Amino acid sequence: MRFWVGITDGGWFEHLRHRNLDEVNFWQPSAAPLTSVLGPGIPFLFKLRAPRNFIVGGGFFVRFTALPVRTVWETFGEGNGAASYAEFSARLLALGGSAGRSDRMIACNVLIQPFFFEEPDWITVPDDWHPNVQRGKTYDSEQRPGAKLWLDVRERLARTTASSELLISDEARGTRTYLAQARVGQGAFRCLVTDAYDRKCGVSGERTLPVLDAAHIKPYRRKGPNLTANGLLLRKDIHKLFDDGYMTIDERFRVVVSRRIREEFENGRDYYQYEGRPLRATVALDDQPSEEFLSWHREHVYEKWGATE
Repeated sequence: MRFWVGITDGGWFEHLRHRNLDEVNFWQPSAAPLTSVLGPGIPFLFKLRAPRNFIVGGGFFVRFTALPVRTVWETFGEGNGAASYAEFSARLLALGGSAGRSDRMIACNVLIQPFFFEEPDWITVPDDWHPNVQRGKTYDSEQRPGAKLWLDVRERLARTTASSELLISDEARGTRTYLAQARVGQGAFRCLVTDAYDRKCGVSGERTLPVLDAAHIKPYRRKGPNLTANGLLLRKDIHKLFDDGYMTIDERFRVVVSRRIREEFENGRDYYQYEGRPLRATVALDDQPSEEFLSWHREHVYEKWGATE
C-alpha cells in the first residue's frame, strides 16, 4: 500500500491537535492535486516543516477537490486549522497574490479520523527524506523505509486511540469500497455529493456553487449515512422544499412536486415546472441515489404530510 507524507504548517497542526474533530481539511493555496497516489482510505501523514523533521500525526484520505475560499470555510470551519474565517483568509493572503479572496479556488485534501501524536511519540522522518522536498513524499508500506514508518504509525495508534480505520482491510484502501465502511464526516459528504453531481443542482441544473447544498435524502439526525447514495445536490430553496415534504423523487428518478405548495401558498409556478423532470444523473453510476433512501423519503417525509396525489 502506498501512502503519503505531506508537509504541514505548524500553525495548522497546533490549532487542530487538541480539538478532537472527526475530519480536517489539508488545504493548499493552489488548486493542483498533491499526488496521484491518493485514493479513499489511503493514509495521509503530517510532517512538520524543517527544522522540526518529525511526523506528528495523520488522517485517512477521502477526497481531493477545489472550492472557493468562502465555501471551504463554510464546509470545514475550524477543520481548516484556523479559529475564524478572518484568520483563515489572513493565512492565505500571507502566501501572496489573491489567495485570500473569497472566490479564489483552493485545493482541499479531505481527511477523516485525524490523529495527532503527543510530542514523545513523534516519529523522525525516514533516512531518505531529502531537505529539498517541498510538498511531500510517497512511501510504500511493503518496502523499506515505508514499511518501518507505517509500522511505527500503527503501533502509536494502537496505543493511543481506538481508531476504527485500522480495522478496515488494506484491500479496501484506495477503492470506493472504503467509503461504504468508513465514518465519513459532514464536510466530506458535502464534497463527495457536490462532485458526484458535477456541481449542478440535481433538479434545476443550477451551477452557482454558493447556493447549492448537499442534501441528505434520509436525514443524518434520523441515522441517514453520509454516503453519496443518500445525497442529492440541490439548490437551497429546493433543498428546503425537499426536507419539508413538498418535493420528492419517485422510483423512476423523476421529480414529484406536491399540490400543497399551491394550496398552502397560492403559488408554486416556479416549482411545478420541475414536475416529472428526470433527476440529473450522477457522474458515476455508483453515486446515484439509493431507492432504499428515496423510498424512505417518500413514505416518511413526502406522504407523511398528505402529499399523495
